[in-house]
Amino acid sequence: MMNFVNRQNKYVVYAVSALALCLLPLLLQWMGNFWVRIADFALLYVLLALGLNIVVGFAGLLDLGFVAFFAIGAYVYGLLASPHLTESFAWIAQSFPQGLHLPIWAVIPLGAGLAGIFGILLGAPTLKLRGDYLAIVTLGFGEIIRVFLNNLDHPVNITNGPKGLNQIDSISFFGLNLGKTATVGGYDISSVTLYYYLFLALVVVSVIVCHRLELSRIGRAWMAIREDEIAAKAMGINTRNLKLLAFGMGATFGGVSGTMFAAFQGFVSPESFSLAESVMIVAMVVLGGIGHLPGVILGAVLLSSLPEVLRWVSGVFDLQQLTGGRLDASILRQLLIALAMIVVMLLRPRGLWPSPDHGKSLQTTTN
Repeated sequence: MMNFVNRQNKYVVYAVSALALCLLPLLLQWMGNFWVRIADFALLYVLLALGLNIVVGFAGLLDLGFVAFFAIGAYVYGLLASPHLTESFAWIAQSFPQGLHLPIWAVIPLGAGLAGIFGILLGAPTLKLRGDYLAIVTLGFGEIIRVFLNNLDHPVNITNGPKGLNQIDSISFFGLNLGKTATVGGYDISSVTLYYYLFLALVVVSVIVCHRLELSRIGRAWMAIREDEIAAKAMGINTRNLKLLAFGMGATFGGVSGTMFAAFQGFVSPESFSLAESVMIVAMVVLGGIGHLPGVILGAVLLSSLPEVLRWVSGVFDLQQLTGGRLDASILRQLLIALAMIVVMLLRPRGLWPSPDHGKSLQTTTN
């Protein structure tokens, strides 16, 4: 009977949470599209954090270049859904006189697949590296991708260099263009709200996939590698293939998030994929609770929305004037975020919502 009641309560919580998430953008839209954009970017960062959690949280592989896969997905969508390639290559213009405007159904698998391949290519030479050495190699990989994107504009213009790609198509499916306002029952739903629902659906699917992975044999093998790779190998676990799988799976999530980012922004440039972004994604996983899906989601939402909320606060209270003009508002905002992260890590060293099983030591009982 108690189990039935607990199950009923769990379903009620799920239903209330789903209703709240569906109504959230409509309430935020009433306050202004600025707040809906914050929610959109929070969901995109949740996707990124879930992908990195597979690599760092499940398999225990410290990856500081994860933003590279985000960039790969974004540029795949930008190249295949914008007029850039037709303007740069005459033979493409002849084959596609109307320009390359591939549908989202084709671009998402391409972006995710290419990012996954690059993830495996990154993992292959790092199989014997651990800890700080692995972090340095992945950090270098992320910077290499950014430098390539920044310089592949000559002698052949592929990425348009630091100027980036613009005029990127918005997402359209089933006759609905998410780049335009839709009217339902006399109520206008803005473009950013439509994107919110798409991103929310992707996040729900990603959470289900990650949860099933965590409970599967693969997930348990990843956690065994995370806790003690030598012992896992001694137990017959193929650590090489599982590490490559972790890199590939995590990179796939990053690629999907990148395609959504490019479609949402309509513009991408190498500046969006800096080292600071990669470090911030790692901070989301660690701050929320490494290896714990609810904690990772919480960390991603807080760290992605806090800078924008503080931007609004600095505008309302004019923080720059309060400091006599000695501190720029953007610098003061970064200072407040850094102080908040330090305080959280001091008070909650395992994260805001840590896994109840992660790091639990074996206890022996004596009679």
